[in-house]
Amino acid sequence: MNKILVANRGEIAVRIIRACKEMNIKTVAVYSEADKDSMHTRLADETICIGPAESAKSYLDVKNIIEAASITGADSIHPGFGFLAENSKFAKICKESNIKFIGPDYKVIEKMGNKSNAKEMMRQAGVPVILGSDGSLKGLNDAKNIANKIGYPVMLKAAAGGGGKGIRIVNTPEELEENYNIVKQEAKISFSDDEIYMEKYIKNPRHIEVQILADEFGNVVQLGERDCTIQRRHQKVLEETPSIVIDNKLRNKLGEAAIKVAKVAGYTNAGTVEFLVDSDRNFYFMEMNTRIQVEHPITEENTGIDLIKEQIRIAAGEKLKFRHSKIEAVGHSIECRINAENPLKNFRPCPGKIIGLNLPGGNGIRVDTAIYEGYVIPPNYDSMIAKLIVHGNSRNEAIAKMKRALEELVIEGVETNIDFLLKIITNLNFIRGNYDTSFIEKEILREE
Repeated sequence: MNKILVANRGEIAVRIIRACKEMNIKTVAVYSEADKDSMHTRLADETICIGPAESAKSYLDVKNIIEAASITGADSIHPGFGFLAENSKFAKICKESNIKFIGPDYKVIEKMGNKSNAKEMMRQAGVPVILGSDGSLKGLNDAKNIANKIGYPVMLKAAAGGGGKGIRIVNTPEELEENYNIVKQEAKISFSDDEIYMEKYIKNPRHIEVQILADEFGNVVQLGERDCTIQRRHQKVLEETPSIVIDNKLRNKLGEAAIKVAKVAGYTNAGTVEFLVDSDRNFYFMEMNTRIQVEHPITEENTGIDLIKEQIRIAAGEKLKFRHSKIEAVGHSIECRINAENPLKNFRPCPGKIIGLNLPGGNGIRVDTAIYEGYVIPPNYDSMIAKLIVHGNSRNEAIAKMKRALEELVIEGVETNIDFLLKIITNLNFIRGNYDTSFIEKEILREE
C-alpha cells in the first residue's frame, strides 16, 4: 500500500493517520465543510473536501469518497468506525474500483451485518445464541407467537442495527403491540431497513466482547475479552480488560467461540465478536462487528499489538506473525469515552468552542483525541471528543490512574461528562466489580 484515504473524521481519523505515518504510508484526509480546521486535516499528507457538514452529503456520500480516492491516487481506504465502516455496498464499490477496502470482504459484511441472519448462522454452527426468532419477524402475529413461546420479557431489535439504535425491551403482550411498529420505524430511519427480530431479554447480564484478527490465509487469533457492560441506552460508556467476572476456563471458551464465529463467517481483518454473559456464567452470541471498535486501545495496551497496523498489514496480504499461544496480555486497562454532553440534561450534546484544554499525562496514560484549544466542536456529529485510556499492573492500579487522569483532564468552553465518569470510577460497586448493564440507571442516574 502506498497511499491510504481515511474515510472518517475525529479521533479515529487521527489514530489511523498516525499509524500510517509510522509505517511510511502516505495519507489522504477527507473532510466536510464543518471539519476544515480539524486535526486530521492537519496531520494528513493530502486533504480533500467531500461536501457540506451534513453526513449524508459528505462522510456517507460513497460517490464523493470514491472520487476523492481517484483524484488523489489513493490505492486503499480505511473506513474507521461508524459512517461507512460496515456498509457492504461501499466495500463492494471499493473492490470494483480497484481500491483496497481495509476490512473484511463485502460479502462477509453483508452476511454478518444482518444480526438476525448472523445469529441463525451461528446457532446452526453450534455457537450458543439467545432464544428468539429464526431470522427476521414476519409480522406482529409472528412476534406474539414467539414471545409467548420463549416468555417475556423480550427484546425487539433492528436486524441491521448497531450503536444501540432500534432496540426496545418489551414486558407484556400489550407493550409488544405498542412497540412493534415503532421499532420497525426506527430501523427504517436509522438503517434504511425495517427488518426486525426478537430475542429473549436476559436480565442484568455482562456485555463481553472478544477481539479477533484474521488474515487472508485462514489464520485466526483472538486477543482476549473486553468488558463493555457499563452502558447507557445500550451505548458503551466505559470499557475494561480483562473482565473481572471471567475466569480462565470461561475465557478460553469465549475465545474458542469467537474464533469459530470468524471461521464460519469466512472473516478477514480485525473484528469483534460480542457476547452476553448471564449470572450463571452462560454466554450467548449477540453479533459480530465487522470493523475496528471504539474501545480497541485497551486491547492494544494489554497485548502490545497495534490493531490499526495489523489491519493494514492484513489488507496488504501479509500473514499474521503471531499465534494465540504466543500472545500474552499483561495488566489491566480501562477506557472512558469523553463526550461533549450534559449528563444532567438527558445527556444533551454540547457543541462549541474549546477555550481551555489540559490533557493528563504520566506513565500508563493515553489520550486519543482530535481536539485542541480553539477547536470548535461542530453540532453535526457524534458527541464523543476523546478517549481516555489507562494501563496498570492491576485493576486497582488502573482505577486509581483513571481517577487521577479524569481529575487532571480539563476541557473548558463546553460541557462534558468528565464528572459523570468520575462518579462511575469512584463508585464502590464498580470498584468491587459488582455491576451489570443496568449499573448506570441503578447506581449513577438514581443519585442524580
